[in-house]
Amino acid sequence: MKASTPGWALVNSYLKLPEQFYSRQEPTPVKSPKLIICNKQAAAELGLEFNYLTSAEGVAILSGNIKPPNAAPIAQAYAGHQFGYFTMLGDGRALLLGEQLKPSGERVDIQLKGSGRTPYSRGGDGRAALGPMLREYIISEAMHALNIPTTRSLAVVATGEPVYRETTLKGAVLTRLAKSHIRVGTFEFAAYMLSVNELKKLADYTISRHFPDLLTDNRPYLALLREAVNRQALLISKWQLAGFIHGVMNTDNMSICGETIDYGPCAFMDEYDPKTVFSSIDTYGRYAYNNQPKIAQWNLARFAETLLPLIDNDAKTAKGYAQAELSRFSGIFNEYWLRGMRLKLGLANEEAGDKALVELLLELMQKYRADYTNTFLSLTFGTIEEINKMADFEEWYMQWQSRLRRQNTTEASCRELMKQNNPALIPRNHIVEEALIKAEAGDISYMKGFLKALRTPYAHLEMQAEYTLPAPKTDMAYKTFCGT
Repeated sequence: MKASTPGWALVNSYLKLPEQFYSRQEPTPVKSPKLIICNKQAAAELGLEFNYLTSAEGVAILSGNIKPPNAAPIAQAYAGHQFGYFTMLGDGRALLLGEQLKPSGERVDIQLKGSGRTPYSRGGDGRAALGPMLREYIISEAMHALNIPTTRSLAVVATGEPVYRETTLKGAVLTRLAKSHIRVGTFEFAAYMLSVNELKKLADYTISRHFPDLLTDNRPYLALLREAVNRQALLISKWQLAGFIHGVMNTDNMSICGETIDYGPCAFMDEYDPKTVFSSIDTYGRYAYNNQPKIAQWNLARFAETLLPLIDNDAKTAKGYAQAELSRFSGIFNEYWLRGMRLKLGLANEEAGDKALVELLLELMQKYRADYTNTFLSLTFGTIEEINKMADFEEWYMQWQSRLRRQNTTEASCRELMKQNNPALIPRNHIVEEALIKAEAGDISYMKGFLKALRTPYAHLEMQAEYTLPAPKTDMAYKTFCGT
């Protein structure tokens, strides 16, 4: 059965790729779909009517029970390095319905996550639990509000069916939005499983879809690597500046277009500690907060390896070009990161000692286990909650004030700069957990209130205050799980 609803404008350009890149697959119908939450803002941007999406037919679409017009559901094939080890993967519980053409002209993937088994399920049930899907909804929308490139969430629908993990959980389907789902792992699949001709078709499609300006470049595939390096450096700098830890930076979780994708064991830091790990499966801290930049560069190296046959016919020449581009990553990342830190401290110009000033502050924060987000808020508003905890803080504070006086700006403009770059709140782990517990019990109101506060993190509104307190002190480290 197909729906016929105004607003849908799906196309299926991914199907132009060779068939090895995907498998056609219908969603598995669910027993009794019930809408839990729908994103009114995202729906409007897509050109979809919110009232329709929340109707019985709309919910049937969001659950996978019926298809919107022109949908051609596929599970995408890809591979990936998971914790450093290569493996064949693919969408084991997700289906791409197609690409929605927004009124703005932008193209956006619409994917159902938790829609049933696919040829890539590898023994899995193809389903998703309600808690992890609501978690992705909260975190991805918070990231969007923080101006961090990210996939987004359109809706979460409960399936009325159980999902069996360590315990029996409520099932759900998430509708995810992305510029595309082309990953480093997609290129690894093409490079290691297919021919150079098929790899070239993927690269050409990626350039045409995401980077059309590169089509006229003398070396378009080298330019594609350069663009990926630039975008990942910017993305990871934004993660670090916000205190965000992805948790599972496998190459199949690295989007070529530079969006944060696949919110599994992710979380935001409370106390500043560069070795922070939240993922329950990251035993050795491979994806700890301070490792994220170098893991991004490692992943980009895997991407570069796939492109070598396209960059130049001579392997040695191709490798030289690729290494030159990869070597740029650290410098670009550090430039973005330091620029962001200057803004967080109200520094409107550049001085040679700025990096040392920032690093000294971070050392103090780590030494005294200061809250990352709230320390910058204390500096922004001149409060003492966090900075008063640091016995050695006065010397740093005097250096900072001296640095501020050397720039030709007013105190008010500095404060405004800081307000625009230090969020009032982040999705704190204990608050996310409380929202999920209540939502799973049938009360979505707390989650909706939390989402409303997260929507404008730089507004510094009074109603956001209740969500700014760190979790009570405990000896138990906070752990997150992938949900599969």
